[in-house]
Amino acid sequence: MAGRLLKVSSLAALAVASSGFYLHSLSVDANDLSVVRFARAAATTAVISYDYLTAFRNVQSGTDEYWLLRSEVHKRSAERLRALCCANRGTFIKVGQHLGALDYLLPEEYTSTLKVLHSSAPQSTMDEVQQVVREDLGKELGQIFVSFQEEPEGAASLAQVHRAVLANGSVVAVKVQHPKVQAQSSRDIAVMEFLLQAVHWLFPDFAFMWLVEEAKRNMPLELDFLNEGRNAERVADMLKHFDFLQVPKIHWDLSSRRVLTMDFAEGGQVNDRAYMQKHGIDVNEISRNLGKLYSEMIFVTGFVHCDPHPGNVLVRKCPRSKKAKIVLLDHGLYQVLNQDFRMDYCRLWQSLIKGDMKGVERHSRRLGAGDLYPLFACILTARSWTSVSTGISHTPVTHTEDMEIRTNAALYLPQISELLNKVPRQMLLLLKTNDLLRGIETVLQTRASSSSFLNMSRCCTRALASHRRSKTTSRTKRLQISLAETISLWQISLYELMLWTRGSLLARWIRSLLNCLPHPY
Repeated sequence: MAGRLLKVSSLAALAVASSGFYLHSLSVDANDLSVVRFARAAATTAVISYDYLTAFRNVQSGTDEYWLLRSEVHKRSAERLRALCCANRGTFIKVGQHLGALDYLLPEEYTSTLKVLHSSAPQSTMDEVQQVVREDLGKELGQIFVSFQEEPEGAASLAQVHRAVLANGSVVAVKVQHPKVQAQSSRDIAVMEFLLQAVHWLFPDFAFMWLVEEAKRNMPLELDFLNEGRNAERVADMLKHFDFLQVPKIHWDLSSRRVLTMDFAEGGQVNDRAYMQKHGIDVNEISRNLGKLYSEMIFVTGFVHCDPHPGNVLVRKCPRSKKAKIVLLDHGLYQVLNQDFRMDYCRLWQSLIKGDMKGVERHSRRLGAGDLYPLFACILTARSWTSVSTGISHTPVTHTEDMEIRTNAALYLPQISELLNKVPRQMLLLLKTNDLLRGIETVLQTRASSSSFLNMSRCCTRALASHRRSKTTSRTKRLQISLAETISLWQISLYELMLWTRGSLLARWIRSLLNCLPHPY
């Protein structure tokens, strides 16, 4: 303990002593705000580390007092981290939001505290907004828009969105990047990397360097609004067969790397049950369609929108067709899945749905989980090992199981850190996406529904059949694969009908029919 206390005292001294050299290596002027930002981050890191090292000195591990104290330390550490994110803004808020979405990977005290960062993003002044538009589009706001609403419709960590009207009367949303984010992002990531390495030196079990790796890779993409516009058009074309999906049209003549102009989309957030009830929107239909949308992206197209927090997914009822629409916003962050990875992921999910434990182990290992494959399966599904062993499609989610998962996440944090450093980088954003979607389902109270597993099973079947067809030149073999795919999809539909008619004579007839059919694969 004395050695570790010496380490934590050294951490603060190291942060201060190295700040001059470290910031100089980043080409930062000593009078620049980056000095303050680095000092603030270093001080917060040192205080949190010291708290964890000293809080439990006089408490026996495993006692009720220990668990209560640990929860208190988690809570105040999370609040310090949130305060740091709000003070440093920009990239810090973005990473804090990412942490807040990892419901089943981090203690509840952290996720619940950091979730508020989605509604605590900074705002740029109108002078700053005008400056960015002037520099990027070469015109004043009044020369481009008939009207421009000064109060933003929404503010995020990297940008804010204003409602405006064009000369032809079209209502548009104008996304304007915060002016200092571009310059600060690379410095912020370097600061985070340095401090996380220091924490890892202090706590060897702490292995969250993957956070920095993801930020390094993704931040430049998110800061390029032209890339976001291209992603929006690509996903709209890929998923045009879903009549319930709406992706706002991009106005390219009024867009740049820091300004993105698109059609304005009305609607309520996807987790707003009151809004849906008021407008006569079926909550179960929205949850079902959201599952279809993401299953198609993950398993079939391999082009995945990786930030489905409620502010980026709106719902509305079309005034003409009276059908419910899902509006997908913020296309800055997409994951393009490697085909071999995607096929292994499909096979793993099929095994998880069926309760095929040999398949779960085999495909988890292929995805890099190694001997930690049981933990990987639990993280991926947010289900207990008992439910995974039974088959997650056969066991409904319960509140008790959710609490068990959260408790175990805290107990196995070192193993979780090890696992997240072993799996492919593509898996990290998928885990974030899974957790955000589960959070929406939890609020909508649709997590117990089996429809999401049925949609996933359909998409996995289609994706694997398409992959098999691409690997053969034999026309006969392709026809066989297509026939097997059709039979498998028919079986899934029959099973869905059986669930709908559970307890009736028809259900028993369908069940006996399914038992007589050979499995196509």
